[in-house]
Amino acid sequence: MGRYFKVLLIAVALALPANVFCCTSVIISGKARQDGRPVMLKHRDTDELNNRMRWFEGPVYNFIGLVNSSSKGGEVWSGHNSAGFCIMNTATYDLKDDDVPDSQMDKEGVLMFMALGRCADLRDFERFLDSLPKPWGVEANFGIIDAKGEAAYYEVNNHSYRRYDVDNEPGGYMVVTNFTRSGRPEDRKGVDRFEKAVGIMKGLDISTTGHKELINSISRSGRPIIREISSSAIVFEGIAPEEEPSQTVAWTVLGCPATSVYIPLKVFGSDHIPSFMKEYKGGDEAQICSQSLVIKGIYGFEKGCVDECAEVEKYIDNNFSRSMSPSRYDRFIKRVYRKYRMMYLRKLPKVVS
Repeated sequence: MGRYFKVLLIAVALALPANVFCCTSVIISGKARQDGRPVMLKHRDTDELNNRMRWFEGPVYNFIGLVNSSSKGGEVWSGHNSAGFCIMNTATYDLKDDDVPDSQMDKEGVLMFMALGRCADLRDFERFLDSLPKPWGVEANFGIIDAKGEAAYYEVNNHSYRRYDVDNEPGGYMVVTNFTRSGRPEDRKGVDRFEKAVGIMKGLDISTTGHKELINSISRSGRPIIREISSSAIVFEGIAPEEEPSQTVAWTVLGCPATSVYIPLKVFGSDHIPSFMKEYKGGDEAQICSQSLVIKGIYGFEKGCVDECAEVEKYIDNNFSRSMSPSRYDRFIKRVYRKYRMMYLRKLPKVVS
């Protein structure tokens, strides 16, 4: 990366407010979709703009998680495991009702890391929560879909949780940003993003809405949902009743959603995360995330390279199969990255000496 782009990224990072945890999310019940598969979107907003993926061997289940590039381990900010259990969170500011100090809070990433290694379904997650010593150090909405086809949001604070089943919602879906149904109305955050996302969902055919529609219609919908602090987007696609948990897919956009492409990730028996989505050459950052931030610095975070990215994603959708063997998947991913890399180089301004 050239010196100009490094300076640009540093300037952007310094301009961001500290401790920004926002996010926009959607869960659609499998009962509302034609193929019977539940789907869950997390559009991540954070001052940690560099994200990467990691593969973990848990105590019970292996899993893939999204982490901050600066992470030293022990936390993830969404992920899915070999049992088909998928989890993500959005921050809330209206649930905490105690005097637990800030130094003991913000443990949502730790909780999700632990849950992914241990839980197969919603019941496991509830038993897991009940087994933890309190206070839990969290104030959040946790979204979960599992291989049984269940889908729910949990509103969780330091001492209790409340569950909302998506099957019971009008239209078979829920939109959640940074407030809860049971919390204090005066402390709600993210209302503008919630209202925009709800309006978008009302205009979609829910029965056929999947990763393409959620990422393109919501994560790339412009302000206020996509912002300077939008750092990634993932759509977890669960399984239909007759399918194996191994068919679960995480359609993952690393970097600004308008300047990157979604990559389908599966939990195989060993680490098959593409090399360009992991730490690179001894550094902490993932190549595709760094490249996305460069394009964002040149073209902005709303338009970026959406049209060019669509061409790469068309190839992905036409050639990806949920039943791919690991070796075939690896070959497919290499072709995908070559296409993205060519697009990335074309978008760089020509330097006149």
